[in-house]
Amino acid sequence: MYVLLTILIVIAAVLLVLLVLVQNSKGGGLAAGFSSGNQVMGAPKTADFLEKASWTLAAIIIALSILAVGFNKSANAHVEEGSAITEQVQEAFEAEQAAQAVPEFEGAEEPIAE
Repeated sequence: MYVLLTILIVIAAVLLVLLVLVQNSKGGGLAAGFSSGNQVMGAPKTADFLEKASWTLAAIIIALSILAVGFNKSANAHVEEGSAITEQVQEAFEAEQAAQAVPEFEGAEEPIAE
């Protein structure tokens, strides 16, 4: 499920980039070529459509990203519990701690308190 969400996020991001590139920063954009006296087929509303589509795609990317994080955390919870790598790291850490520990001498006398 995480992979599917990631693919959908990438597709939405590419579409968003294309929509932003089509728009003109001064409000003309795709509608600028059609803004002459002949306004057929609703071309002046193209800028409004592109803006709404951009906001919609941005909201979709945000929602899918939040869902992807949720699915990734639930998938990683099962992996961390029984991971061989985690066990090896823990064993190495314990071995390192044991090597640094100060050995106690058997039969050592307690210091004399004065």
